[in-house]
Amino acid sequence: MAAERLVVVGGDAAGMAAASQARRLRKPGELAITAFERGHFTSYSACGIPYWVGGAVDGPDALIARTAEEHRARDIDLRMRTEVTELDLDRGRVRTRELDNGGRESWTGFDKLVLATGARPLRPDLPGIDAPGVHGVQTLDDGQALLDTLDASSGRRAVVVGAGYIGVEMAEALIRRGYEVTVLERSDQPMSTLDPDMGALVHEAMCGMGIETVCGTTVTGVLTDSDGRARAVTTEDAEYPADVVVLGMGVRPETTLAAAAGLPLGESGGLLTDLAMRVRGQDHLWAGGDCVEVLDLVSGRTRHIALGTHANKHGQVIGANVGGGYATFPGVVGTAVSKVCDLEIARTGLLERQAHAAGLRFVTVTVEATNRAGYYPGARPMHVKMLAERRTGRLLGVQIVGREGAGKRVDIAAVALTAGMTVERMTALDLGYAPPFSPVWDPVLVAARKAAGAVRDDGA
Repeated sequence: MAAERLVVVGGDAAGMAAASQARRLRKPGELAITAFERGHFTSYSACGIPYWVGGAVDGPDALIARTAEEHRARDIDLRMRTEVTELDLDRGRVRTRELDNGGRESWTGFDKLVLATGARPLRPDLPGIDAPGVHGVQTLDDGQALLDTLDASSGRRAVVVGAGYIGVEMAEALIRRGYEVTVLERSDQPMSTLDPDMGALVHEAMCGMGIETVCGTTVTGVLTDSDGRARAVTTEDAEYPADVVVLGMGVRPETTLAAAAGLPLGESGGLLTDLAMRVRGQDHLWAGGDCVEVLDLVSGRTRHIALGTHANKHGQVIGANVGGGYATFPGVVGTAVSKVCDLEIARTGLLERQAHAAGLRFVTVTVEATNRAGYYPGARPMHVKMLAERRTGRLLGVQIVGREGAGKRVDIAAVALTAGMTVERMTALDLGYAPPFSPVWDPVLVAARKAAGAVRDDGA
């Protein structure tokens, strides 16, 4: 009996987690696995690239969880530098092109298919945007190219376009390398993944760190020198000199192949799947990672959230199902954490605008507390914002901005959101306490108490 054929498109977190899990559950003679990856690396941490650039970690080897050779040793036919250019779902095959072999094309058949095509960074169609010295940061190849530019440059001026997670992390990396950094952001505050009032705290802190942060501005192009290299970034009303330009404007699902094949896409362009990560309307096709939309457990809608934590879980679920078992991915609450220098930034659940869009009525509270007992050395301020549903008091979202020990406190709220807890019930959580770690009332619980009071007052 011929082995069943599994084809995986994409060789990073979701794709190779799926392939590895399926291999554990199915013997080599039962399942033949072929995976295609168009890049030079597989199973790596893209989230670590800013810290590699900034010198906090060695790379790229330190960021690779499993090499292509290690995957092949586990009987996974991983073909690097091979791009899938077409899905033929009716005939059960994919067309591929070898990027380092003269562009040779061929077809590979499948019985089961996994799409893990990831996301693509936003790169607006602006004059000079493709000039040497302008870098996106999505892959290890991108990280190496940026480091090559930094090593070759005699100047020390950098412009980062976009103040989301990648933007602020790259700003820190460049500061650590001794650059003068300007961050340009079209929104009114950095970190549009926070509400504007919390983003204002990040803005103030970044400026205090020596990072020139210009908000409410739109980039119009990149100016080049006589050699064609980037020398400045222009906006509608100013020009910012730059020896290097880093793009950090976010990502979108890479679903070009899926769209051409007529597969279902959501509002953000991500593939839509069921809880088993099977593409809706397809029996033998799964998708996971940054190319999909998943259920938001708080709003009840689908969302696109590009995080390696989700991608690995998707891959495990897909691999279990492809391998003959059964697993589900129930959804997310939208938890994320980042830092710029010593400022920690975290959120989970819904922002105000997302709660409005979901048709929810809510109250908001913001508290300022400290990361440890006020009398203990090193106590630093922390701001916690909390959203709770009117009448029911159900927790809807939490945002935190502070110094050491602030960011990971968001996990308390993430668990509470997943459990569907009310803010009243949260006030009784039995959290760890000692003066070096927390005040007697943890800042998250202080916010919960205030939110519970606001819910009661609102219903009075």
